[in-house]
Amino acid sequence: MKKLPWISNVAWYSCVFAAGDLAHQNLTKHWENIDLKQTRNITILALTFHGNFVYLWIRAMESLFPGAALSTILWKLACDQLVGTPTGISAFYIGMSILEGKQDIFADWKKNFWSTEKAAVIYWPMVQIINYSLVPVFLRMAYFGCWGFVWIVFISHLRRNRDGPSAF
Repeated sequence: MKKLPWISNVAWYSCVFAAGDLAHQNLTKHWENIDLKQTRNITILALTFHGNFVYLWIRAMESLFPGAALSTILWKLACDQLVGTPTGISAFYIGMSILEGKQDIFADWKKNFWSTEKAAVIYWPMVQIINYSLVPVFLRMAYFGCWGFVWIVFISHLRRNRDGPSAF
């Protein structure tokens, strides 16, 4: 089995997180008002947690449920939605609050978790069905990261919206 090294996968994922945040900021603030500290924090979070988590998660799913049979894919999706997605969402909101030095590190999480989780239940299963059924194992994190770009634009928007979720 071909395998991209761990560090390549984590670096790729971190770059995707940074690019997604910059895209979000450009959509909402425009280039002259970009908050590079925010992008730095998102990149640090991706390097220290999300990239590693996704890398290990994809490997664990393939170890626990090898192959691409329909029943196997459904088990992987169930694990993603019940464990992986809530963990990733929680780590994002809490991790960003820690990196920003907020007093209440759970405030953003409390405000945005359920709306983000609802969106994730719609968005990620379609991405992962293709990932688990058609993408070779060694390319799954790269594929996941491409869709993660769109996700980070969305989740950055939810986090930055003072009055809760709304359209751009």
